[in-house]
Amino acid sequence: MRLACALILFSVLGVSVVFADWRVASSEKEFSPNELAEHWTTRVENAEASLRATLHLVAFDSAVASLRVIDQPSPPREDLATAIKLTNAVAGVNGGYFDSADAPLGLLVSDGRVLSPPRKAKLLTGLLFTKEDRIDIVRANRFSLKEKPEAAVQCGPLLIDHGQPVAGLNDSRTARRSFAAVNGKGRVALGISSSVSLAQLSQILCLTNTAGPFKIARALNLDGGSSTAFWFASSHGTVSLPEQKTVRDFVIVVPRTATKR
Repeated sequence: MRLACALILFSVLGVSVVFADWRVASSEKEFSPNELAEHWTTRVENAEASLRATLHLVAFDSAVASLRVIDQPSPPREDLATAIKLTNAVAGVNGGYFDSADAPLGLLVSDGRVLSPPRKAKLLTGLLFTKEDRIDIVRANRFSLKEKPEAAVQCGPLLIDHGQPVAGLNDSRTARRSFAAVNGKGRVALGISSSVSLAQLSQILCLTNTAGPFKIARALNLDGGSSTAFWFASSHGTVSLPEQKTVRDFVIVVPRTATKR
């Protein structure tokens, strides 16, 4: 639930960067209590196609904050808002794909433990991982467990690679989306969007003002649809956008000194 909070309003009307007819209409920023992370509520529009979307992103510097994976191997499984309160996290989103038996699909690493091995699949093209002071997104076929990640989620498809939208993404099916992004210089973002296609989301994330002056180098689609969830602890309360069904795992943002329990 969003409580009353003082938001810093950044109107970018008239000065937005345009990509494939999408533009940032407005962005609002608020901070976590320790100011380790920022929550951006960003509204975008495509006037020519009469389309609008809203994004919620948490952005942070990997020098001061890191990622953890919360895994829920057995029922009863909690929602994000409940699970995250048992940690010292400042934000979180839902994680990767899982099958009908709630087993993770693709590599899943939590607190340095490999819970599910890498998997070769057309959809699982990317991998979000953290180790020591590094957080990155790479192509799944270029990652090795010799990296010894502290946390990792294999998912897909990749939305942005080398700063450009990935070609061939589906542009017909719309749904709520969740995603992770990096700028290649230590800046990281987790976020969700209202209903858009994968191709539309890749175009939107190429706008430079979705989370302030954040030029995304690589972005990865997470398990969206009814799994989509977002939580942020602001200095004035919490922002909680819950999932519509129970999920297997979450990716959370924690202070750099607390990457492990």
